[in-house]
Amino acid sequence: MRLGLWQHECGGSLIHPQWVLTAAHCIEPEDLEACAFRVQVGQLRLYDHDQLHKVAEIIRHPKFNASLSAWGGADIALLRLEAPVMLSEHVNLVSLPPASLRVPSRKMCWVTGWGDIADNSPLPPPRHLQEVEIPVVGNKECNRHYQNSSDSSDQVIKADMLCAGSEGRDSCQLDSGGPLVCRWNCTWFQVGIVSWGHHCGHRDFPGVYTRVTSYVPWICRHVPLSPAP
Repeated sequence: MRLGLWQHECGGSLIHPQWVLTAAHCIEPEDLEACAFRVQVGQLRLYDHDQLHKVAEIIRHPKFNASLSAWGGADIALLRLEAPVMLSEHVNLVSLPPASLRVPSRKMCWVTGWGDIADNSPLPPPRHLQEVEIPVVGNKECNRHYQNSSDSSDQVIKADMLCAGSEGRDSCQLDSGGPLVCRWNCTWFQVGIVSWGHHCGHRDFPGVYTRVTSYVPWICRHVPLSPAP
């Protein structure tokens, strides 16, 4: 909340009627209380507050390092809502992938959000939910791009990260926490959580996502569901 009004900070996805999956760096500083957040569901336009839900509990992954933020990995968090949302034609759950699922390079997937449409270009009114189809980029190739830019020999893209995007097609600021989904056998699985990147839509810097398959067991320890078959 800013100046008495709720402001969009991050995206998320509904994985259970009472649980939202998002990025841990969206819940900073660490001492922020659950009452500082609301979750909007069922709307295509931002700030149509027909279903604005209170958050009862925040669970960050224990390996998330706030001092490193998203770059340190484990950029994943769960929000438990005070009450379940009503599922409908416009409000539904996204499927979690099996932990064994492998996402191949160049597979085409979709990312959605209300974030900026380019560097320093906020989404203009009426702020309709945006979506774009983007290719998955292999971790080795993605790491090479980011290492070259940082002149570092350290591993930049970690095993629990996934890269996707191409020139002019990417997630951007304020899309953090939102879902990257891919289709297999008529089912849409959430394979990524928008995490970080370098600029937006840059040819040499794909967007970086938290790899959901790395955290399916952790999610299932907290949320009363099983991964989709």
